[in-house]
Amino acid sequence: MDTRNWTKVTEFLLLGLSSHPEMQPIIFGVILSMYLVAVTGNTMLIIVAYTDPKLQAPMYFLLSQLSFIDILLATIVVPQMLVHTVTGFQAIPFKNCITQLFFFMAIGSMEGHLLAAMAYDRYVAICKPLCYSAIVTRSLCLHITLTSWVVVSLNSLLYSVLVAQLTFCGNQVTHFFCDITPLLRLSCTRPVVNEMLIFTEDAAIVISPFFFILASYIQIGAAIARLHSAAALKKAMSTCSSHILVVLLLYGSVIRMYLRPSSSYNLDQDRQVVIFYTVVTPTLNPMIYSLRNQEVKDALWRLWRKIQYSLTFTLTIPPFCFKEGVVVGVCLSALVAET
Repeated sequence: MDTRNWTKVTEFLLLGLSSHPEMQPIIFGVILSMYLVAVTGNTMLIIVAYTDPKLQAPMYFLLSQLSFIDILLATIVVPQMLVHTVTGFQAIPFKNCITQLFFFMAIGSMEGHLLAAMAYDRYVAICKPLCYSAIVTRSLCLHITLTSWVVVSLNSLLYSVLVAQLTFCGNQVTHFFCDITPLLRLSCTRPVVNEMLIFTEDAAIVISPFFFILASYIQIGAAIARLHSAAALKKAMSTCSSHILVVLLLYGSVIRMYLRPSSSYNLDQDRQVVIFYTVVTPTLNPMIYSLRNQEVKDALWRLWRKIQYSLTFTLTIPPFCFKEGVVVGVCLSALVAET
């Protein structure tokens, strides 16, 4: 290829989720609705995991971290996409693009590590129930979380540096954010080092948690097969079913997207797959865990009752009952007597 035609790219143009202008209002409405549901649902899970006294087990600490990751993952991508859809301004500076790539890869990889930690939690709870409280502690979960953050951050930094050093033969990215696959396609030369890194590093950082989860559930399956109590079997299945569904949603799309050479990428189809685990999965995760976990459902119901009580209490007290922000005792007694 003639190197005289190579120019330094200072910004990229993100072409969005669809090339059809008439689809933009529909895309905006659907994505905005799902983003608001994802942020609201995951925020409520975080609140109940930290405030409800019955959800102080290590499993719910990990669940709150997963919800936090889902909020970050959607926020890295969706607000920028919505702004580009409304304004029609598609440019993103080169440095901002590389920064977005770094955070997206780090947070996306972190989700797999958290799911692996949750699989270990379920393994100990079912296979070694008598030792659970001694093995799985909040301190252990915190150490696993912090170590995973360091590992995925270093891995993403390596990816980002290598991509930033590529020479690009164009700046039109067939995507709605700066992902690694469309950026590699813009490289003037085949990015052999980057592709080798994707296969080797992904195997170590991204796919190894999947095999750890698989091994954990093989052990769990063997333990469940030995259970003779129908009640114990039902409890074990209900405990694991939510986690298994979330794992399938995440890794099904990730393996479909990244574990193949760049020459086989179909960017028009791939950006539709990516919307699944950047928007759809964060939206579904809180629903999956709240609908299939009775303890979480009860905690959310208790939180809703507290919110209702607080609103009712505030709206029922007349303004003259407040003196310097404090409810006067006579009015409070009258209110209690009425209720």
